[in-house]
Amino acid sequence: MNETVHIENAVLGGGEAGKYLAWDLAQQGRPVVVIERALIGGSCPNIACLPSKNVIRSAKVADLVSRAASYGVRIEGATVDMKGVRQRKREMVDGMIAIHRHKFAIPHLEFLLAEGLLVGPRTVEARLPEGGSRRFVADRLFLNLGTRATIPSVPGLADAEPLTHVEALELDRLPSHLIVLGGGYVGVEFAQAFRRFGSQVTVLEFGTQLLGREDPDVATAVLKIFEEDGIDVVLGAETQVVEGRSGEAVRLRVKTQAGNRTIEGSDILVAAGRTPNTREIGLEQAGIELDARGFVKVDDRLQATAAGVWAMGECAGSPQFTHVAFDDFRVVRDNLAGNARSTRDRLIPYCAFIDPELARVGLDETSAQQQRIAIRVARIPMTSVLRARAIGETRGFMKMLLDVDGDRILGFTMLGADAGEVLAVVQTAMLAGLPYTGLRDAILTHPTMAEGLNVLLASVPPDASARMAARALARWEGEGGRVQTAKNPKA
Repeated sequence: MNETVHIENAVLGGGEAGKYLAWDLAQQGRPVVVIERALIGGSCPNIACLPSKNVIRSAKVADLVSRAASYGVRIEGATVDMKGVRQRKREMVDGMIAIHRHKFAIPHLEFLLAEGLLVGPRTVEARLPEGGSRRFVADRLFLNLGTRATIPSVPGLADAEPLTHVEALELDRLPSHLIVLGGGYVGVEFAQAFRRFGSQVTVLEFGTQLLGREDPDVATAVLKIFEEDGIDVVLGAETQVVEGRSGEAVRLRVKTQAGNRTIEGSDILVAAGRTPNTREIGLEQAGIELDARGFVKVDDRLQATAAGVWAMGECAGSPQFTHVAFDDFRVVRDNLAGNARSTRDRLIPYCAFIDPELARVGLDETSAQQQRIAIRVARIPMTSVLRARAIGETRGFMKMLLDVDGDRILGFTMLGADAGEVLAVVQTAMLAGLPYTGLRDAILTHPTMAEGLNVLLASVPPDASARMAARALARWEGEGGRVQTAKNPKA
């Protein structure tokens, strides 16, 4: 081992928040070392967000080809080449890695591919893959440890060597029957993609609906879309035993409300949540406390319980989105610079990249009911959006939640083509405090998906004050009163 080196800043984990913080510190001339276990640039460009959307796009092309005749295009003999799908994804990943290598090669920054362990307060030992190690004592330590796919403790599941999203993205073959454990965001994205490639797909969801965090109407609509796509969804499914080996043949014994079932397939994909990468790396020796779920305890400025230590991204319990991790970086950066910034009350959007896309920001109806918040709801089917009709993508709907006593936008959900792009329009209006009437009366380009906001908001129910005024007017008129006019103000 080399002698211990003192450094001003150490970043353990080079994911979204960690890499941006390291780049920012180095550009200020502040020495920083980044210790990353394996993925140059973090999970997003390597094994998560970008490669999964790359593969989902290939699946979209396969779907369009299968429906080409409905667009007046005849295609004969088209097939899916999974090796080609993988190669397209790998080329994109290789390009992203090259970009990150270039960005890490700047003055004042040292990037190490190594296993990082904490051996004392703000002291990191980097165990190098070629052997040996280096030790750093930092004035400031930043944790960006990430999470990994959870493998539930179902008898036989681990022995079956199931796929996670990481292995699924590397398949060069098409599973004949893919069984997906979990109907959350990752599960539904992969289920639909592999169905479009040609796999038989079964989704086993323990809860009573798909996408358990969504309103029931959203979950029902997605379930209908999956049924139309030929995906078998089993709700209230408790997997009790797994036999066999994924990639060859597997058999699952499943308990459902309708009784026990045996489901046989070729492959299992586990999409049952995430586990933080915080165990067995020495956090306890550094005085860094974890919560009951294993996430690093932080305050609203992302400071950990140990002095001079911050945690960012998923390991800190932040919502599991890359865009949130990026904002975590901004929170830490600004507070280090003396500009107070907090994680409280952040307006966080998200998009599930099924087809059509599911996007949401702000309050939903279920949360409003739980919090006893009175709301008005405007809703239209995507068939009411002319762009959707023009491109033949009419599945889904838009809905917006509004303050019952005013014009404030409280939340927006869209299940429809390009939902993520329309979402950004509504989120911007919410951040600016724009009343819904601003979007209702805006001149939006025709024919676009965003134009659907004009249609959606044209039929907003009146607010409480307007309803009270209308009832008062009706009572007054019923008692013989008449409405005053400018021509006869005393009538």
